[in-house]
Amino acid sequence: MSLATKIEPTAPKRLLALDGGGIRGLISIEVLAAIERQLRTQLNRGPEFRLCHYFDYVAGTSTGAISATLISLGMSVDELRDFYLAHGAAMFDKASVLRRFQYKYEDDRLAETLRDLFDRYLPVHERSADHPHITLGSAGLQTLLLLVMRNATTDSPWPISNNPKAKYNARDLENSNLHLPLWKLVRASTAAPTYFPPEEVQVGGRRFLFVDGGVTTYNNPAFLVFLMATAGAYRLSWPVGPDKMLVVSIGTGSSPKADANLAAGDMNLLYQSGNIPIALMYAALNEQDLLCRAFGRCLVGPALDREVGTMMLTEAEEQREVLPKLFTYLRYNADLSATGLAELGLGDIRPEKVQKLDSIAHMKDLRRVGEAIARQVRLQDFAAFV
Repeated sequence: MSLATKIEPTAPKRLLALDGGGIRGLISIEVLAAIERQLRTQLNRGPEFRLCHYFDYVAGTSTGAISATLISLGMSVDELRDFYLAHGAAMFDKASVLRRFQYKYEDDRLAETLRDLFDRYLPVHERSADHPHITLGSAGLQTLLLLVMRNATTDSPWPISNNPKAKYNARDLENSNLHLPLWKLVRASTAAPTYFPPEEVQVGGRRFLFVDGGVTTYNNPAFLVFLMATAGAYRLSWPVGPDKMLVVSIGTGSSPKADANLAAGDMNLLYQSGNIPIALMYAALNEQDLLCRAFGRCLVGPALDREVGTMMLTEAEEQREVLPKLFTYLRYNADLSATGLAELGLGDIRPEKVQKLDSIAHMKDLRRVGEAIARQVRLQDFAAFV
C-alpha cells in the first residue's frame, strides 16, 4: 500500500506511538519485535514483512523518534535492535571536560550516524548534488510520520509530520517542512537538555534551535497522533470508532520517585531543580495515557493509579460511559521500580541500572524488561485490524 493510499480517510487506520527514554528505547523494541513477529505469522507473510506495511501513521518522541523514523523507512525490528546495540555507546559519547558544563555528551557521532543511515533510504530519483540528504517529504518514508521536538527559539512544542495536506507542508512554500533534512529533525527530537546540545535547523529564512520533545507534554505522543489524524485543522480527518482506528502506544518504562521518608525541609532549591522537570514529564506521560483510555477502548495496559485502575471496561460499563469510544487502544509499558520489576519476574535487576536514560552498560537487562512486557502482546487484540 502506497503512502498516498494510506493518507486517504478510509477505515481501518492503525497508529503507532513510541515514547522517549534514551537507551531505554530497547524496551520498546522488544515489544515491537513481538508485534511484528505475530503479525507476520497471522498475515502469512515472509521475512520481508515490516511494521510499515501494517501501520498507517507512526509517531515518536526523542529515542522514539529514531525508532519511528526507521520503521517508517522500512527497517525491520530485528535491524532496528541491531542498530541500537551497535550504536548505543555512540549515542552517549562523553563531551569534553570543558563542554560538560553545558551538556554531558557530544552529538557529532550520533548526528553523523543518523544522517548516513537515513540517506541509505533516499530514492534514486531524489538524489542530486544540491539535495544529498533525505528529507521529511521523501518518498522513502512509507507511512505518515510524526516527530515531536521543542522549539526553544519560540518556546513552543513543535510536532511535525510529513502529512502533505498539513498547512506548512505545501511543497511550493519556500519554508515547507517537507524540505527539511530528516536527520536534523530526528536529531532535534533527541537533544535532551543537559545530555546533548540543541539542534539548529534552518526553516526558510529563519533559524531555530530545537531540543528534545521529551520536555514538552508529548514525551508520550499517543493522544497527539490521534488528534493529528482526526482533528480538522490537520486536514486528514480520518474516521473514528473502536472498529475504525487502532492506537498502539509503547513506553520505555516509568520510574516514579516515591519517597515515603521525604520531609518538607528536604525540598530545597537543589531538590526542586532536579525533580520538578522529571515530575512534570512523568505527569504529562500519564496524562496522554489517561486521555487515550478515556476516549479509547483500552484492551491492554497497566493500572494508571488506584482510583481509575486500567480503565478496561466491560461492554455494560462502556455503554454507561458519557464519552464515546473513538478508537481501540493498546498500551505497553513497564514499571521500573523494584516492585514492578519483581512482578515481571525480574527481581534480580537493580532498578537504578535500568532507569537511567544513558544506561548503556545494562542494555541486556533493558532487553529482558522489554521481553517480559512483550509477553502481553496478543494477536487477538489486533484481530479487528488484521
